[in-house]
Amino acid sequence: MIEKAKMWKSCSVLTLVACSSVAATADDWPQWQGPNRDAISLETGLMQQWPADGPPLAWRADGLGGGDSAPAIADGRIFGMSSRDGKEIVWALSQQDGSEEWASAIGDEIEQGVPQSKEGPGCTPTVDGERLYVIGMGGAVACLNVSDGTIVWQRSFADDFGGQVPAWSYRESPLVDGEKIICTPGGKDATMVALDKSTGEVIWKSKLPDPSPTETADQASSEQASGGRGGGRRGNSGRRRRGPSGTAGYASAIAIDFEGQRQYVQFTAKALIGVDAADGEVLWQYKSPANPIGISCTTPISQDGLIFATSAYGAGGGAVRLVKSADGEIEAQEVYFTPSMQNHHGGTIVTGGALYGANGGNGGGFLSCLDFKTGELLWRDRDAPKGSLAMADGRIYLRSEDGTMILIEPSREELVERGRFEQPDRSSAPAWAHPVVANGKLYIRDQGVLFCYDVAAE
Repeated sequence: MIEKAKMWKSCSVLTLVACSSVAATADDWPQWQGPNRDAISLETGLMQQWPADGPPLAWRADGLGGGDSAPAIADGRIFGMSSRDGKEIVWALSQQDGSEEWASAIGDEIEQGVPQSKEGPGCTPTVDGERLYVIGMGGAVACLNVSDGTIVWQRSFADDFGGQVPAWSYRESPLVDGEKIICTPGGKDATMVALDKSTGEVIWKSKLPDPSPTETADQASSEQASGGRGGGRRGNSGRRRRGPSGTAGYASAIAIDFEGQRQYVQFTAKALIGVDAADGEVLWQYKSPANPIGISCTTPISQDGLIFATSAYGAGGGAVRLVKSADGEIEAQEVYFTPSMQNHHGGTIVTGGALYGANGGNGGGFLSCLDFKTGELLWRDRDAPKGSLAMADGRIYLRSEDGTMILIEPSREELVERGRFEQPDRSSAPAWAHPVVANGKLYIRDQGVLFCYDVAAE
């Protein structure tokens, strides 16, 4: 039996394509990283400066279960995922007061071998009209009814597509585009797949090209030189970390249009790739931002004719421009690569020609600002610790890994802080769930608790 969550109420030319099939109001946040999958809210009328003790708490919902799943907000409901009572569940809360409307299990709780983020799923549900779509830690991809949580259909990455579960489990949030669901099983013959959103039937499978003899020889040489596989990186424990066995990373895909052709861009364990939306053919690859151990978490950015991807673990961030040759082949030409943006999993945001994101891996880090067109480092500041980002009404919301919430005014010159506060009853787990801003409210999750703050201007 799934125990119901508890609520407490306070008294007080290259284009990124927003998926038009995701039905929601302008101020909703119906999927991972918001309406346009770029971590930017469309709403206005929000506080530009917070009070000394932060914005008022409207309500809190307790007992959600473990996990880093950031919420999706659509049509008066809040949706998320958790591990609870031995099950992996999807839940819906009332946007009005946080009371739970339903909770549905999509399978048994997944036992993850590595300790970080093992508490529960990290997928943000994708809401599409009367249906929503999720991916569980073990690769269960499911379609549920928004109204009551009944399961419409369900598939398995492992059983149906030969998917190999990454070390930190599947963390992807599915992309809805027209009649398709786009996701990344990471199987030998199914790096990415497109499913019919109504039935779950396969539309196409996309396979990464086999490495060339030169690439295979280079990899073998690298492994021999390092004394093992995967580039020979070592963690704090001194044990050698191996490269990924599958092709799935932890990032979520975006849709773009390039010269009249629809593409899905995804950051896999091995490379940033672009695939044809019609049939899944891999059109191009860019490997520089991928690290040797396959921990690719950050959603790519497509803006101003550039596509940008970044990862930590000694890698960095790189921007490419797509170019089509006379014979129709598409090449990803590198514009710049920088080690000054090694984003772990907090995401990046582009606004005013500048890219903002935390630079740093397991050892910590802090917010950095780069010129998006050139990759030049403009500033970095230790007063804004490593964390995850969202943006709304001209302000950046930074949720640091220690739990502090910081409001930042974008600036190419320096860190401009406009307020910060601490949540009550902070857990001991890193604050890895991304902040969400929707309908005048700021939502921050700390494992089994969801806090709702009123950030609307008076």
